[in-house]
Amino acid sequence: MKKLVLIALAFLAFSCKKESQEPSSKEEQNTVVAEDKELAPEELGKIIFEGKGNCISCHKTDEKLIGPSLQEIAKIYQEKNANIVTFLKGESEAIVDPSQFAVMQANLTLTKTFSDKELQGLEAYIHSNLK
Repeated sequence: MKKLVLIALAFLAFSCKKESQEPSSKEEQNTVVAEDKELAPEELGKIIFEGKGNCISCHKTDEKLIGPSLQEIAKIYQEKNANIVTFLKGESEAIVDPSQFAVMQANLTLTKTFSDKELQGLEAYIHSNLK
């Protein structure tokens, strides 16, 4: 189990993007474009999820990768009437898969820097995957 956690942490460390880099990939360029346009929250959330949030490296829509699927996250947050934005700000406990919380620390450091609008977009995108 410890080896799995170490591998996951190494994966996250190498997959995280530096914020000081110029936008070079398509996702980063889309994020810059998204900031200039008024998008629906779900659209903004998807762009952040796939781009600067780097969430896609651990989460898929309908199956567990390193972290739980978006469908599972949305379902549990809905059932518990919990707030995803509060969690992403680091103001509440992990409720979906607490055993994986340590793996997500690097990305939570990143999400704490997001604006409320960006966090609400991520939340809307996650909830839009509920089936």
